[in-house]
Amino acid sequence: WVKGCAVPVLYQDAVIRSALALKLHCFEDTGAIVAATTTSIPESSGSGRTWDYRYCWLRDAYYVLGAFQLLGQFEERERFIQWLFDVASGSPDLDLAPLYRVDGRTDLDERLVPGWPGFGGHGPVRVGNSAALQRQNDIFGETALALSPVFLDERFQDEQSPATLALLTRLARKAVAVAGTPDAGIWEVRAPVHPRTFSSLMSWAAADRVATVLRSRTADGASEFAAGAARIRDDILHQAWNGTTGAFASTHGGADLDASLLQMAPLRFLPPDDPRLGATVDAVTRGLGRGGWIWRYDDDDGLGTPQVAFVLCTFWLVEALAVLGRTAEARRTLELALVARNSLGLLSEDFDPRGGERWGNFPQAYSHVGLIRAAFAASPAWADVL
Repeated sequence: WVKGCAVPVLYQDAVIRSALALKLHCFEDTGAIVAATTTSIPESSGSGRTWDYRYCWLRDAYYVLGAFQLLGQFEERERFIQWLFDVASGSPDLDLAPLYRVDGRTDLDERLVPGWPGFGGHGPVRVGNSAALQRQNDIFGETALALSPVFLDERFQDEQSPATLALLTRLARKAVAVAGTPDAGIWEVRAPVHPRTFSSLMSWAAADRVATVLRSRTADGASEFAAGAARIRDDILHQAWNGTTGAFASTHGGADLDASLLQMAPLRFLPPDDPRLGATVDAVTRGLGRGGWIWRYDDDDGLGTPQVAFVLCTFWLVEALAVLGRTAEARRTLELALVARNSLGLLSEDFDPRGGERWGNFPQAYSHVGLIRAAFAASPAWADVL
């Protein structure tokens, strides 16, 4: 399987190990992709942040499929599409949950396991995940983005059906409808909800990409989504930009920084030479960086503030720097982040650079996605070295 993968010029060993890790997160029977294979390894010592990740998050699956696209693998997307059809068929209004069991069910009631001490004595041990009950508006955009490559890649001819196109447009329409409304967001905060900039960003991306798909396939329909993308983009520029901090904020009208907004760069929300994009990348690096590692955010999420780096976010910084043309800086950051791997090349969700400890569920699909995307972004093109 690995011999059939594309690899970047640099960091090939790390990419191959991460590719294998992601492949093992795919449940062949249904096409679901699990976020991690463990439950309740804490995010940091004594934090109580112990979650069950043995389920399929729509968001995480989108990112995993994007990594497989870079690797030149497409069968995983075929299987996921069928799983998604099964999930969507049970929700006529597309009132999708953020996560599901691998068989598509949503009975995920979160409970504590009594008498279990937890990883290293850091409990509690949880089964189930109440995030399934949250409103997370970004999932509609991400699920549409997971489907849109089907209509841009001729290897998916069997999936390029009217039913798939109808589901894609329904998802994008839902993404546009929820943009700018309050939600728990990508970080699943258990605090009061607000309109999340990242969620709006994903709604914009979905509308923008679906407009592109429709222009190439039908005589009409693209204008609806192009207009939706323009409206959401305008809302983000006016509601999320904070002139005082000189950066896009985590929430509309807010001031807090959010590392997920580094994704503005690879999603092409703004051109690389737009000063607001570079200013946001620099603000996140300064405000959420600790010794080169990036924290998700530093505000209270209802459970306190994060105490360790979120591995994916440091890889997102690599991507953003590469988009900005700061390649040397991107490679230095990536080489720093590779320290978080263990001897088998596996990554946890979180990393404490102060003591070199890995925390969070392990191995973590998100982290391996980040490594693969960062490696491709920071590497030269093959045409430049052959």
